[in-house]
Amino acid sequence: MYNWNVASPQTQSPIWKLNQAINFGLNGTKLNLRLVKKYWKKLSLDPKRKTFLQYILWGKLS
Repeated sequence: MYNWNVASPQTQSPIWKLNQAINFGLNGTKLNLRLVKKYWKKLSLDPKRKTFLQYILWGKLS
């Protein structure tokens, strides 16, 4: 993932990294599903993308 943001303690957060990777592209890397599930409620994702991921991860739509 390439990001132009300034390095700060926030950018080292796993939640921030997951948000950036999911919303702006993985750039050839894979998501850590354990982390995605762990921080699911704290992630601020695009609504359609979040619905799609929810279906992929848990097999249900809500």
